Amino acid sequence: MSETIGLRERKKRDRRRQIEDVAVELFEQQGFDATTIEQIAAAAEIAPRTFFSYFETKDDVVIADYADRLGRILEELDQRPADEPTWRALRAAFAAVASDYATEVDRLARRFGIMATTPSVQARSLQLQAGWEHTLAAHLATRMGAAASDPTPRLLAATAVAVMRASLQHWLTAPQAVELPTLVQDAFDRLGAGLAR
Repeated sequence: MSETIGLRERKKRDRRRQIEDVAVELFEQQGFDATTIEQIAAAAEIAPRTFFSYFETKDDVVIADYADRLGRILEELDQRPADEPTWRALRAAFAAVASDYATEVDRLARRFGIMATTPSVQARSLQLQAGWEHTLAAHLATRMGAAASDPTPRLLAATAVAVMRASLQHWLTAPQAVELPTLVQDAFDRLGAGLAR
């Protein structure tokens, strides 16, 4: 039974990835706004209604990995020692996810290029990142045993997400020898020490 479920999930993941690849190719060739869901479906050899079983909107194809990345961050946080300072645990969790990003630089660069020139995708990205902050803040509040009136978990979550966003943008737009996990760790260290210094 579990093997059947595993095979079904792999097929679903592969189909999702195929739709993403076809869509990104079309976006680059025709432009995001000029590309229709019907065209994506035809190129991926699926029915248009099948598209919506994988993605809510066309924008979501460009930022398809957001949910997976958030899940990885939370998993990494859960593996950190309970007595580890929260900022250090966040640094380690985000650096681990940055290592995942580093293995897909070409895919990320293509998606970033589409996002940078498409306001609706930028807006959707920011909306999803706000969701990240909310979920991460709730997770941190539990980890820290923080009172509902304590703004610290929300502040930490917002700052950590901003660190990842800024590091990723810098890494993709200013190619250099420094790896993304190192950029992320350095940004956490700078903020931890205080930017004013």
